[in-house]
Amino acid sequence: MVVGIVSTGVYIPESKTTAAEIAERANLPIDVVREKMGITAKPIPGEHDHTVAMGIWAAQEAMRKGQIEPKEIDVIIYIGEEHKEYPLWTAAIKMQEEIGAYHAWAFDVALRCGTTIMAMKVAKSLMVADPTIRTVLLAGGYRNGDFIDYENERTRFMFNLGAGGAAMILRRDHMENIILETEIVTDGSFSEDVVVPVGGTKKPLTAEDLENGLYRLDVLDPVGMKTRLEQKSMQNFLQVIRGSLQKSGFTEKEIDYLAILHMKRSAHDFVLRELGLTDDQSIYLHEFGHIGQMDQILSVELAQDAGNLKDGDLAVLVSAGIGYAWGAVTVKWGKSEEE
Repeated sequence: MVVGIVSTGVYIPESKTTAAEIAERANLPIDVVREKMGITAKPIPGEHDHTVAMGIWAAQEAMRKGQIEPKEIDVIIYIGEEHKEYPLWTAAIKMQEEIGAYHAWAFDVALRCGTTIMAMKVAKSLMVADPTIRTVLLAGGYRNGDFIDYENERTRFMFNLGAGGAAMILRRDHMENIILETEIVTDGSFSEDVVVPVGGTKKPLTAEDLENGLYRLDVLDPVGMKTRLEQKSMQNFLQVIRGSLQKSGFTEKEIDYLAILHMKRSAHDFVLRELGLTDDQSIYLHEFGHIGQMDQILSVELAQDAGNLKDGDLAVLVSAGIGYAWGAVTVKWGKSEEE
């Protein structure tokens, strides 16, 4: 049995913030924002660009492109962020209602910016385990830039957080864009490094917290986190990419396209160099920033539009998320002959 990608959809808000605006708010030289952080611009949410709404719009686009009727969808997996229209709310069920997938059942998953890769593995596993599941929709939105304080130097590595939605439709026995194997690594030593320190059960949100700007992402141990990431992060990127390829029967020499999240330019270039890839074998998302777990789907769409991803190509989608989690999945792009 194979599982293939039928179609994808992306929603990007019209509103944007520029490198110059970020530099001004953060009191940084514009060259640092453009060259080191790798941000030319990034989308920010407009008045109606709510997290789940953006995922619904992306899902509708994926359904249109794939010519998928709502009644064909068996399962909906919400891959967007927990920061959404309402707290304690199952977003996938709302998506089910809005797209009219009344024959489906729905649930949410979360692995921060690693969610899409993880959800692709979960969706494929569901189809392997249950022959009645034929078509699965993954969709979600992201706007965690709402939690960024540009005056907080500890969160500078997250100044690239943007906004948008993305979706992917997977189908059993679809002989195109075949999903091969996935590799995921998580490391709990980072689990409480990056958090919103108030608003949970440990410290319920108060008016004073809001006044003091504490309801924002922060880094509780910046020195320790930096030291541990330097020891592990880039190697874990390479480990999951190589692990996914090896499980799929390939090597890094056979990669044609790498759909990788936005990160600082030096880190992006390091991964390409280590894998022996050229700049045109990936797309650097400097005009979008980091839209969380939507980056991989966005990268695939941009690559198709640019002609960087063609039938017969071997693509690897790779992610990293605070927590910390690294993941990669190998996809044989284009049409495949049935064995």
